[in-house]
Amino acid sequence: MVDKEKAGEAIHSFLEALGLDLIELDMEKTPQRVADMYAYLFNGLGKDTKHIWGELFPAENDSIVAVKNIPFYSMCEHHLVPFFGRVSLAYKPGNGLVAGFSKFTKLVELLSHRPQLQERLTEQIAQSIVDGIQAQGVLVVVEAQQLCMTMRGDMANGTTTLTSASRGCFAENSELYHQAWMLLGQDN
Repeated sequence: MVDKEKAGEAIHSFLEALGLDLIELDMEKTPQRVADMYAYLFNGLGKDTKHIWGELFPAENDSIVAVKNIPFYSMCEHHLVPFFGRVSLAYKPGNGLVAGFSKFTKLVELLSHRPQLQERLTEQIAQSIVDGIQAQGVLVVVEAQQLCMTMRGDMANGTTTLTSASRGCFAENSELYHQAWMLLGQDN
């Protein structure tokens, strides 16, 4: 459970330690606003993904299913600044069952609402799909902009990072792996 009052006090102290006069700058309410915002941004902490899937539906075949361009934002655990982008995924149904498409957006939201690394987020999405719907194979591609790269030091404006994770038949069968990449529109 988030202690928003304690978080607000800590942010107040942090801002004062940086030399900001919160009264003079008319920022008295800022610490509590920041605490509320971070409580929301980290509301995926401690939550399991198993409850997301709900009812699975019988599929007529076991063809590859793709869901592309799911928007997300998360917070870099190294600097606590945002990284954001899109998740695309492909899976080969297992046991003749598929999940509702909205379940994948809920999965991405839950896993991105915690301090994260893009690489870990990619792996967690892939494993959650395998565990949640017993997919025969999964390929997840995450493309993101890291504000820690663009706001400081490197000033690498426009740079995107791309990570991928594969499981099951997509990790074991290169033909299926390339088929999944083609469905996602990736050059590989």
